[in-house]
Amino acid sequence: MIGDTPHTSEDDVVDVLPEDLDPQAFAGAYKFPDNSRRRIPAAMYVVLGVGAIAGSVADLSSVNGGVLAAGIGLLAFGAFGVYSGRKMSVDERAALIASQQAIGFPVGHASAQQVWRGVGSRPTWRVLAYSGEVPPRRRALVLVDAVSGEVVEHLVEDNFEEVGDDA
Repeated sequence: MIGDTPHTSEDDVVDVLPEDLDPQAFAGAYKFPDNSRRRIPAAMYVVLGVGAIAGSVADLSSVNGGVLAAGIGLLAFGAFGVYSGRKMSVDERAALIASQQAIGFPVGHASAQQVWRGVGSRPTWRVLAYSGEVPPRRRALVLVDAVSGEVVEHLVEDNFEEVGDDA
């Protein structure tokens, strides 16, 4: 077939990405979603939990003890979601800067990944950084709190990875 698009008829099923997921249409810096979005479904769980508890307390004939248990569970889960949905004040760029200041060597390649830490699911940036030499002689793993910006912990070591000739 000649041309950019394959020949299709009306009966053919063609799998196409939606426009918002098409990587070719993407331009500019990626804005990482904020952790505080967790509070929206958490508020819905709290409202549903309060409604279920109110329905079971009203002593309706169609409501049994399971509705009370479900209401308590929804209320507890919603409260946890509200608590853990802290607003992130540190983006990945600020986390990379904080990690470079903590490790004490010039960074070549680095990447940041947003993770959750602890029982309260505190948002944290996990930064993997390599020194600027070719091949890199040192590497570091740094955890940066995404709420306060402080370095939680860091590990710096020599890079023992074997690098091939074609790298």
